[in-house]
Amino acid sequence: MDDMDKIFKALADHSRRRLLDRLNARNGQSLRELCAGLDMARQSVSKHLAVLEEANLVTTMRRGRETLHYLNPVPINDIAERWIVRYDLGRVHALSDLKKALEDSPMDRPAFVYTTYIETTPERLWQALTDPAFTRRYWGTAFETDWRVGSAMTWTYAGVTVADPAQVVLESEPYRRLAYTWLTITPEFAQIAGFSDEDFARAANERRSRVTFELEPVGQSVKLTVIHDGFDPGSLMLANVSGGWPTVLSSLKTLLETGEALDIGSSAT
Repeated sequence: MDDMDKIFKALADHSRRRLLDRLNARNGQSLRELCAGLDMARQSVSKHLAVLEEANLVTTMRRGRETLHYLNPVPINDIAERWIVRYDLGRVHALSDLKKALEDSPMDRPAFVYTTYIETTPERLWQALTDPAFTRRYWGTAFETDWRVGSAMTWTYAGVTVADPAQVVLESEPYRRLAYTWLTITPEFAQIAGFSDEDFARAANERRSRVTFELEPVGQSVKLTVIHDGFDPGSLMLANVSGGWPTVLSSLKTLLETGEALDIGSSAT
């Protein structure tokens, strides 16, 4: 059974769709939390979650003694970007109608956990995450840094360059793990990103989030997990990046596997 068959099989079951709906409403739930209020036995919920995880529609992370489950929209976004668009039905962005990370979500849990499998090598994927020649193609963004822990990062997007000493590399283990702080929202960036004056004021006063990339070889592919966390409750940046990451990852995957990146326009900001 190929990946597409696994996705459609997983979505065909009403109970599994209910579990996805619960994660859509509040991401990062434990098995105990997901079972609460459901007329399903714990064992049945575990089996359904296993099917969803096998289809890459759910990804998990350990937090202390608990395993937390996260809705992973990347495969659905891949279907939209790489299949539906081909039949001239227009772009469908999987996250446009999703409610993510409600304000009552515990702040010690990552806000977003995305997983995708890319047919490439860790070395090639690391290059795609760090080399401006790559990042411009699938993200429209370029970084200037030496990728050493503690080093500052300069971001350039749509002709706007953002330099701030607080934009730094947090972790850097080549071919395994990379983490850095998110960019500073300057007036120039806010303008190209389409922020209103009110939204700019909100975003500029939010605490800085961070993004982490974890690379794990799996056969002839690499499992890439993207964790974006550190948001304030009700964060405007959280709402903005929620729709961007699946599109960026779809474009990254397409570039590495086919040599051609998707035209993501401004959807990834």
